[in-house]
Formats: sequence, structure tokens, C-alpha cells
Amino acid sequence: MSSPIVTIYHNPACGTSRNTLGLIRNAGIEPTIIEYLVTPPTRAELTSLIARMETTARALMRDKGTPAAELGLTDPARSDEDILAAMMIHPILINRPIVVTALGVKLCRPSEAVLDILPAPQRGDFRKEDGEIVVARTGK
Repeated sequence: MSSPIVTIYHNPACGTSRNTLGLIRNAGIEPTIIEYLVTPPTRAELTSLIARMETTARALMRDKGTPAAELGLTDPARSDEDILAAMMIHPILINRPIVVTALGVKLCRPSEAVLDILPAPQRGDFRKEDGEIVVARTGK
């Protein structure tokens, strides 16, 4: 039996992204990992992800630790088109991690949000890097 197809747009420097990846693996799934700062999504891919998440570029924009304010993107008058164009130049503006499964596409902040779209149950206990228990030994 093959493993379900799961893709994570991942930043290995981000604790939330690492915890999300851990939860995916705790379900027995080895996902396709796209380090989006190294290999950013194309405009079409990002537009599709945003549509599938039923959100906006503004809602997906990360401002902490990014040039969002310097670029004037936090101004409410800036359009989603402006934000999307900036994300193409500065992929750090894309919030993470984004997970794609057959059950949906989701920005997984907090990391346990991934549990809503994983096609397989957790196989055992899981603790976040900070020690917080997300899944008990029973897998729930």
C-alpha cells in the first residue's frame, strides 16, 4: 500500500514548520518537502494554493521578520495583487507551513492544525519542540 500524497511548503528554520513536519511523519507519512525559500512556488502555484485555502494573499502574508512593512505591504490600501507580486520577489513574505493533502490545503499555524487534513491518524505520542503534548500515547 502506498503512502498518501502530502506536500509541505517548509522552512526548516521555523519551529512551527518543524513541528508540522513531525506531526505528518507521526502519521506514518513521508511528505514531499518543498523548502519554499530555496524553491519558491510559481505565481500560478501560489495563486492556486491561496484559492484552495479560500483565503487572500494578505491573509497569507507574513510580516514578522520580513520586509512587508518596508515594502509598504501592511498598508490596507495595498491590493492582494501587490502582495502577490511581492511574494514572488520575496518568498519570505509567504507564511508557513502550508500543507497540501487530498483532504485540503491549509496554513498550519498552529502546527496541530495539520491534524484536520491528514489522511492518516497519528501513530503515537507527539510533543512539540517546546515539550507541549499534542498527541498522547494513544494517538489522540
